[in-house]
Amino acid sequence: MKAVILGAGQGKRLLPLTENQPKALLTVAGHRLVEWQINALIGAGVEDIVFISGFAGEMVEEILARFRPESGDCRIRILHNPFYTVADNISSCWIARPEMNEDFILMNGDTLFQTALLDTLLASPDAPVTLAVDQKATYDDDDMKVRLEGSRLTDIGKTLPVDAVDAESIGCMVFRGDGPQLFSRYLGEVLRNPEYLRLWYLSVIRQMSFDGIDVQTASINGHPWCEIDYPLDLKRAQTMLADWPQSGEESQSVLA
Repeated sequence: MKAVILGAGQGKRLLPLTENQPKALLTVAGHRLVEWQINALIGAGVEDIVFISGFAGEMVEEILARFRPESGDCRIRILHNPFYTVADNISSCWIARPEMNEDFILMNGDTLFQTALLDTLLASPDAPVTLAVDQKATYDDDDMKVRLEGSRLTDIGKTLPVDAVDAESIGCMVFRGDGPQLFSRYLGEVLRNPEYLRLWYLSVIRQMSFDGIDVQTASINGHPWCEIDYPLDLKRAQTMLADWPQSGEESQSVLA
């Protein structure tokens, strides 16, 4: 299994912490965010990790070149997105298109959660695309909200009416079977329209669903996770990680 981590952004909402480094390099509970991600992916059996860099890309390359996983080993490569200042994360997916030649996990580089959550996602029935989603009592403007018919995704976006929301995407998904090829093809088609450059890559997933492609979801209710966008999120992540078993225990692994 391959994994692609989208980490090109600076993380301006975390300034001044990200003034000179991307948020992927921020330290959480003694490890850099990207280190938590890589260790967890290796623990889940991923053998090939592709990190999409952007802001302070040379710093990311230097740190990952020195990084040694806690256990196991894998191939770690970096692809640089030179368009991160003029386009949203859809451009990082464009850079990763040559990697979409087999089943792969796609994830945002700013979310922490335990390996058990990833196991739940990967244990879901095969579908071209399967998104990990969570449910809660209320949703806010910053949530990537989704609408469902059963487990099938029918719509996704931050602007969906909150009274018609079934769950939120946590920023992790798996492409299987013909899913990688379909996603790559849709990226090539939609980016013929310059307006798509300022959109999230999930707008492509939305279009795929509208076109009748089977986009499924896997509920990860009960699994702790934390998205890091603001300084307060770092404190939440620190508290969450402190409650997990110590390093070396399988259930301790986290992923983003």
